[in-house]
Amino acid sequence: MRANACDLMMPMDKRRIVLVDDHEIVRTGLKQLLALEPDFEVAGEAATSADVLALLRQIPCDLLLLDVALPDRNGVDTLKLVRGAYPDLPVLVVSTYPEEQYAINLLRAGANGYIRKDAAGPDIIQAIRVVLQKGRYMSQTVSEMLVNRLDSGAERPLHQDLSEREFQVLCAIASGKTVSAIAEQLFISVKTVSTYRSRILEKLKMQNNAELTHYAIKNGLI
Repeated sequence: MRANACDLMMPMDKRRIVLVDDHEIVRTGLKQLLALEPDFEVAGEAATSADVLALLRQIPCDLLLLDVALPDRNGVDTLKLVRGAYPDLPVLVVSTYPEEQYAINLLRAGANGYIRKDAAGPDIIQAIRVVLQKGRYMSQTVSEMLVNRLDSGAERPLHQDLSEREFQVLCAIASGKTVSAIAEQLFISVKTVSTYRSRILEKLKMQNNAELTHYAIKNGLI
């Protein structure tokens, strides 16, 4: 059956993508990369957690490209809020943080994939397409880490046994933030921060903040 002229002129269905990063230059680079794909379009941009949550209420989208470090709320908490409101929305985390340290926690928190910002353009596009197809994108490094975790005899860093919140508190302590500053950042009480700190010290078999900071630096967490 021959296609008529109207059929041939019908526009291609585009996948609508929302970019979330507090650096405009990063969003610009991602927009330029996505513009090369005829079936992608940027539906919106956000620089903060509050902005993206408001944006998602206003516009439909097929994929969220989410940075981990946002000025008003960290990526894990933003991811959990997005998951609570939009459980089926594909989310690909794009971050500068080492995947060896952050990827598993974010995948566990509900991300559909994790890729570094310095990955090659074709790799980022591949990750987007995998996640859009309801799959999970993991680099070879992350895949090997997951395999090693299944091997009970494999040696792995102690911090990989921390919960998402404990990991956040560890990184904040190691960055020199006070208990009250951490409580404000994570929207929890000072008492709760202290409780998490005690659990972290116990799990990592350490005695004080100085040892936690040394551990975080040694393992590239900050």
